[in-house]
Amino acid sequence: MSVPDAPPPIPADGGAKRVSNWNLPNVITVVRILLAPLFVWMLLADGGDDGWLRWAAAALFILAIATDGVDGALARRNGQVTELGKLLDPIADKVLTGGALIALSILNELPWWVTVVILVREIGITVYRFVVIRQGVIAASRGGKIKTIVQSVAISFALVPLWTVFGDWIFWVNGVLMTAAVILTVWTGIDYLWQAWKGRRAKRAVA
Repeated sequence: MSVPDAPPPIPADGGAKRVSNWNLPNVITVVRILLAPLFVWMLLADGGDDGWLRWAAAALFILAIATDGVDGALARRNGQVTELGKLLDPIADKVLTGGALIALSILNELPWWVTVVILVREIGITVYRFVVIRQGVIAASRGGKIKTIVQSVAISFALVPLWTVFGDWIFWVNGVLMTAAVILTVWTGIDYLWQAWKGRRAKRAVA
């Protein structure tokens, strides 16, 4: 029996199969990132007129953010979970949601303080992930995933001009959803840093 030249006889991971970063789940994640500029352009091009560009932009955002569950499910089902995927997945969500929040604030449909609070949390946690990347990529927590879902729903409601169909009372629904998104964003950010601090403290104690 011939021995392959590329992989070592005993992989460092104990014999587990190395998964290529160039797989379908990661491609879907990258496409999600690339769709963000197009979505933002469509939203701003509409200029708050609630025309077909606004509906198309909202539909594109919903379609793009929905792929978050698709790429994750495919990666787990096909054994294609990679460190790159763990890193890119939350970044893709932040690019989409961040672009939506900034565009909504530019259109004066969302207070800038809401956008700033959410972006400071998201960018801060992302930077922290890069800082500690040598110690291993930190995957999103359950609370972080719930936060992402609530953010996605709140932003989707803010994007889709449902008020043109159901009336102004829909703004109350949008306000409640966005408030829940802000609260979860702040709470999960604090919890993330707390858990990270406890983890570092435990490692130092063991050392």
